[in-house]
Amino acid sequence: MGFRPLHDRVLVRRVEQEERTKGGLIIPDTAKEKPMEGEVLAVGPGARDEKGVMVPMSVKAGDRVLFGKWSGTEVKLDGEELIIMKESDIMGVIEGAAGSKKKAA
Repeated sequence: MGFRPLHDRVLVRRVEQEERTKGGLIIPDTAKEKPMEGEVLAVGPGARDEKGVMVPMSVKAGDRVLFGKWSGTEVKLDGEELIIMKESDIMGVIEGAAGSKKKAA
């Protein structure tokens, strides 16, 4: 894909939810909500502050992020539905299971 976001924009692919509940019930497509979790595919270089200094992005390609339900603009690139949003629409980065486990001292 040949797409590069500008300024403080981020290109995100939604992560699909589970088809079943923990109890084993199958969730029909009509009852599912759009996931608010996604994978960052590309990021812009960052925004400039009031003094004109470039402020680097806090997220990078490959990060799993959590964003607001109505965040961003949905676009279709190469037949895939993606979202372009500002970095400020992202609520946080979801840390991997390996990174969150710490040894007890």
